[in-house]
Amino acid sequence: MTATTHALASGPGWQVSDVVCTAGAGDRPFEETHRDFCVALVTSGTFRYRAQQGTAMLAPGSLLLGNPGTCYECGHEHGSGDRCLSFHFGPAYMERIAADVPGARKLAFEAARLPPLPALAPLLATAEAARDMADNDAFEELSLRIAGASVTAATDATPVRRAPSRRDQKRVAEAVRRIELDADGLVSLSALAEETATSPYHFLRIFRQVTGMTPYQFLLRTRLHRAAVRLRMANETVSVIAFEAGFNDLSTFNRRFRRVMGETPGDYRTRRPNSALPATSAVAALPGQSDVGPHQPGR
Repeated sequence: MTATTHALASGPGWQVSDVVCTAGAGDRPFEETHRDFCVALVTSGTFRYRAQQGTAMLAPGSLLLGNPGTCYECGHEHGSGDRCLSFHFGPAYMERIAADVPGARKLAFEAARLPPLPALAPLLATAEAARDMADNDAFEELSLRIAGASVTAATDATPVRRAPSRRDQKRVAEAVRRIELDADGLVSLSALAEETATSPYHFLRIFRQVTGMTPYQFLLRTRLHRAAVRLRMANETVSVIAFEAGFNDLSTFNRRFRRVMGETPGDYRTRRPNSALPATSAVAALPGQSDVGPHQPGR
């Protein structure tokens, strides 16, 4: 067996896997079939991809595009091994995406691949970082973005940048409030979209337009902000603060905190003013104070 597949995350109509292939020039390619739409981000190595749409050489930064029911072969005559983030989408999922992409008239990829495109570079780097940091909660949102970006780029559709309508702005405001109330819980992007009566892809797009960040980024910012405040005000352990802020893994919290705040949670805490009160005392000293600060949905 020359390829190993590790499932990272999945949801209704989508799944993403980390695929590592060790095949080389001496390994004969064999025919396989795409069971659904496939968008595979090549993160290392090269290989030849042959499908109904044509033959293409895949290199890091390029996207393999596959249609449901299409037979394909991958060969490594020019080098050994590769690694991909492989996104799979059901037809109904992609149909909803295409309906929200201006100019996407046909629900099928006509090319076998997308070359490394500057416009896609930040998104692909974010996806690879999520894999390497085991940030699997990020993939619901990333799957929508990858699907929309691949449909847009493959059809040469240029997104129309209209200002969000007042109704869409109201939807985003409602979602922000929901995120603020439930930052330490598990509220998914699809749940937020359903509550605002929009498709997940449309909701993601208008949320970014209005707030300047994605729902997941807003969630993480809120969680980190609250954790930072508690580190200054409370005497609980770092792990207790991290878990109560909504982080399920202490090492993930430590990495994210250091990346955003520029220092570890412990170092940040040691620099708190001497006048800072323990969180329990601070809350008790403020009449009417309750835990109603900004909460965000988990992804």
